[in-house]
Amino acid sequence: MYKEGKIYLAKSDREIFMEPSMANRHGLIAGATGTGKTITVKVMAESFSDMGVPVFMADVKGDLSGMCRPGEPTDHMQERVNLLGLMDFELHGYPTRFWDVFGEEGHPARLTVSDMGPVLLSRLLNLTQVQSGVLNIVFRVADDNGLLLLDLKDLRAMLRYVGDNREEFTITYGNVSAASIGAIQRALLSLEDEGGDVLFGEPALDIRDWMRRDTDGRGYINILSSHRLIQSPTVYASFMLWLMTELFELLPEVGDLDKPRMVFFFDEAHLLFDGAPKALVQKIVQVVKLIRSKGVGIYFISQSPSDIPNDVLAQLSNRVQHALRAYTPEEQKALKAAARAFRKNPDFDTETVLQQLGVGEALVSFLDEYGIPSMVQRAYIMPPQSLMGPADDRYVQKLIISDEFDLKYRESVDRESAFEILERANQELELLRQQEAEEEAREKRRIKEEAAAERQRLRDEARAEREYEREKARDEKRRRETIERAASNAASSVARSVSNNIVSSVMGGKKISGKTMAKRAATNALSSVMRSGSRSIIRGLFGNRK
Repeated sequence: MYKEGKIYLAKSDREIFMEPSMANRHGLIAGATGTGKTITVKVMAESFSDMGVPVFMADVKGDLSGMCRPGEPTDHMQERVNLLGLMDFELHGYPTRFWDVFGEEGHPARLTVSDMGPVLLSRLLNLTQVQSGVLNIVFRVADDNGLLLLDLKDLRAMLRYVGDNREEFTITYGNVSAASIGAIQRALLSLEDEGGDVLFGEPALDIRDWMRRDTDGRGYINILSSHRLIQSPTVYASFMLWLMTELFELLPEVGDLDKPRMVFFFDEAHLLFDGAPKALVQKIVQVVKLIRSKGVGIYFISQSPSDIPNDVLAQLSNRVQHALRAYTPEEQKALKAAARAFRKNPDFDTETVLQQLGVGEALVSFLDEYGIPSMVQRAYIMPPQSLMGPADDRYVQKLIISDEFDLKYRESVDRESAFEILERANQELELLRQQEAEEEAREKRRIKEEAAAERQRLRDEARAEREYEREKARDEKRRRETIERAASNAASSVARSVSNNIVSSVMGGKKISGKTMAKRAATNALSSVMRSGSRSIIRGLFGNRK
């Protein structure tokens, strides 16, 4: 409740206020289940809204949506109002915006892979130190090549690209093993199975959209639906850590202000630190320490202060401690530590009272206007002015649809990034490989065809040569046969002449001298040879005719 320029949070024998100028010193709201932490958170958020400070709240149990509706005047509510003597108490709703990583119960709250970065993403994927180093190399390669990492398919594409070219990148960036690439890919598949893939994409959340006020000057209360998100604790924790880091990097230094620029309430805060590596815890401590000077207050909500690392716990100056239970030795130790964290009040024993507090009661200690922790007080927490339980789903959906950010964040946008660029490059490379393969095949066919043609030419030449040799042999044979026939004819002619001459001599015919006979025989033989030679020459010129 906002009163006299301060946050009126509780009442004991006197009214207990939180100084707005000290609200950026951060705080802790702790207590066992069912002791009233949620009511305390709602009252504080309402007060910050009334003073014009935007608020972020993680709705883990699904009961914060009622802040958009006026509270109901129940008997229990009236009893608390009468107990605290609230004469001017009014019930009314607050300007509220709803957000949801899954886009079901609010505007989609997305962020890009590049926004989260390799450190938080390594924790989100539960990677080893070696695998985290490889993931850092993947991000560096993407930055050096101007490749945007917007969603998980971009990251998978980059992992494939670096894996396929790991020998080249190992020389420049360090060792990249195929085993590490495969392990990261498997972790991404597990993240998708948990629904983590919806966390990444565009349009990415602009955290400045949470730093708005309504027309009455009241700060908007931004409620992130987390009852489904909390089923993936690592995704929930990583998103919250990103919010703090984004605020730290985005906002300028402003020093000490009269009131915070924005206040964050992180429920189930132990999830931020469970299993977190030392380097990540140191990063959280650094952000919590330094973000104060940027006008941001961070309030952690958990069951026990022991859920928060000591380095972080030391930065939480405004404390509301609800009842603690101490049934085990470990719980008793945590109880003693929680009691010693307060500035003692001589009127009661803090450790004893911590176990006696009822629902809606708490031990309260805030910084005064000089930054000094006040003496711990046992007090009743103020009732909220908005609806205690959840609002009707139809009313919430109506608010979401009518909100100015519905059009901005409703539809996801998939612009050109690493996946599209690498996919196109792979397609072009595949096309080039196909062209080279086709060219190589054509060249092989050409060489094969030329070789076949050469073999055919050689066969034709060999055939022609053989034919030539056969024809030559036939001509030689015919020539010899001609000569032989000519010689035979000549011999026959000589023999006939001699025979005729002998016959004539015997029969008393005219005598022919031996010289004349020989001359006639030679002439006949020569004529026969000439006729055979002429026929051979004619056949050589004009070929044989059948």
